[in-house]
Amino acid sequence: MNKRYNLGVRDTKNTIARYKRSAADTAIYVILTVMMVLWVFPFVFLLLQSIRGDITGPSYSIWPKDNNFTFQKYIDLFNPEGIKLSDTTQTFHFVNWYVNTLIVAIIVALIQTIIVLMTAYALSRLRFKGRQALMKFMLILGMFPGFLSMIAIYRILQALELSTSIFGLILVYISGSMTGYYVSKGFFDTISHSLDEAAMIDGANKNTIFWKVILPLSKPIVVNTVLNSFIGPWGDFMMSNYLVGRASDTSWTVAVGLQSWISQTNVPYFFTHFCAAGVVISLPIIIAFFFLQRFYVEGVTGGAVKG
Repeated sequence: MNKRYNLGVRDTKNTIARYKRSAADTAIYVILTVMMVLWVFPFVFLLLQSIRGDITGPSYSIWPKDNNFTFQKYIDLFNPEGIKLSDTTQTFHFVNWYVNTLIVAIIVALIQTIIVLMTAYALSRLRFKGRQALMKFMLILGMFPGFLSMIAIYRILQALELSTSIFGLILVYISGSMTGYYVSKGFFDTISHSLDEAAMIDGANKNTIFWKVILPLSKPIVVNTVLNSFIGPWGDFMMSNYLVGRASDTSWTVAVGLQSWISQTNVPYFFTHFCAAGVVISLPIIIAFFFLQRFYVEGVTGGAVKG
């Protein structure tokens, strides 16, 4: 009798536990669904605004009247002659902005990745006097926002005659690359030092070990560093506007050019073009993350160790 009673109590407890787990899972899925909708809605809104053909300015309605959809805004963006305001002679060259931003982002991603990885490897493997102090100094220095040094940066670039050039912008972006060493160093710390020792026995120096032994094993952190280095200049507005905003519009980056479209004067004519451009410039990042997500996550988690 007691055994049957105990079995009944146990079954009841198991049933209650299953209900609790089911309720918890349902609550989690509901919360995640709501969060997904909140995250996806801005992009869906941007996409629908970019293909509406009833108006060119902002609208509170998401869906266009009479299902008036068009891809003309995307065609206009890549018009080699530029986009003109309907009531003025002002012309905007989105293609130039896109190419300028792509050039800056690619060059910065390549150079910054090399600098960050070499710095991280040196701090991970080499032991020298003042190493800990240098690491702490660079870590603290990287915490300060970049705009604190904007005036000094502008004066230096002005002396070099690069204050309104995209090459000056590239120089600014790569100048503080070493301060982003921390995650990469954490990843290199997880790679066994025995590999370095074995390579040194075979006659390899530190430079050869880094390029021929360590980097081939570090694809996740390389991808992580490249993506982060590319995203920074690709979406930056403040520094690019500060430097190239006073130059001709053909020297602008995408962020500077798009900001001019949502100014008080131009927004009635260019809001839907602005939305179309927003979709276009988001595609490279979306595609890159879609194909490289696994490596990106491995790079972040692999570098999240205390060095």
